[in-house]
Amino acid sequence: MKNERLNSFDWMVVEPSLSEQFVLERSIREIEDCNNIDVLSQLCVAMAKAQWHQARLLKQAVGHIALLDAVLSGGEQKP
Repeated sequence: MKNERLNSFDWMVVEPSLSEQFVLERSIREIEDCNNIDVLSQLCVAMAKAQWHQARLLKQAVGHIALLDAVLSGGEQKP
């Protein structure tokens, strides 16, 4: 059973709800319909910053999860 838990990545599957899909599609269409270069530039900057932050947060979270998993399974922490 322990191997099943370690080999199962089902929790990583992202399945948006229908409502979430509609919100995303509406946002995409607003971007596609925008002709203002300044607004698009500001949006790109905001998205780049958000992507960097999310990537950093995800990296930290995965490291924290790995450490907790090692502690719970009795493994040793590597420096």
